[in-house]
Amino acid sequence: MRYVALPRGINVSGANMIKMSDLKAAFESLGFENVVTYINSGNLAFDTKKTAETTLIKKAAAILASLTGRPIPVMVREQTYIERIILNNPFAGQFESHKEMHVLFLNEELTKEGKLFLAENVPPPERFSVSGREIYCHLPMGVADSYLGRGTFERKLKIAVTARNWRTVEKLAAL
Repeated sequence: MRYVALPRGINVSGANMIKMSDLKAAFESLGFENVVTYINSGNLAFDTKKTAETTLIKKAAAILASLTGRPIPVMVREQTYIERIILNNPFAGQFESHKEMHVLFLNEELTKEGKLFLAENVPPPERFSVSGREIYCHLPMGVADSYLGRGTFERKLKIAVTARNWRTVEKLAAL
């Protein structure tokens, strides 16, 4: 089974620095096979027997903590699930650039209160669509000054989140 690991905040602004070769070697040392990293942000795909995502999250989090010296949130998905995220994009054909489209990955589904908070607080022209453990984000003005870019999700929703732009999501589906 092929899985994708999505750690939060690796090699961003000089924090949580990890060499991708070290990350790859650490995953391989646990018996994961065909480990491939994508860009310098800790994204990686690997093969292992069918395993509960919670188990894989614990293993990946332990690896990240050993390499950075601190706890790092990480989301894990079956790679075929990433493909379904692409196919189910509610904003398909409605954005001009990959820079406008992002996906937030969560380890648990958003609560009713969290969904209501988003519906009431996201400023136009930004659009968000919750689907299971993902939130699709269409940000026509870009991410830097967006609701997403200001880090509001984790603070207000009290949930671990990691975001990927649409180009990265497409690449992860093919690793």
